[in-house]
Amino acid sequence: MRPVLPGCLDRGVAALLSVPPGARADLAARIVGEARAADAWRKRMGRAHPLWGDGSLMAAALRHPAAPLPPSFGRGARSALRQLLDALDAAAGL
Repeated sequence: MRPVLPGCLDRGVAALLSVPPGARADLAARIVGEARAADAWRKRMGRAHPLWGDGSLMAAALRHPAAPLPPSFGRGARSALRQLLDALDAAAGL
């Protein structure tokens, strides 16, 4: 997967906030998995994956609906960020 930038995290959190709290961990893992698969595709094929983009977390997250980010990073947004970071950590351990 390509390097994770602050904007990637913002867009990933926005995607997670668009689903109920109980579904966020699964969606986080899915987005990270899509980014990893897209990056492998990009390296192999020399172009972006047709669905999941260029292998960045941002491109994969953009394929999912998003809720607006709250003006202040409250409890729900912090929880979503933790779930996204946990999914990234889990994928790094593969």
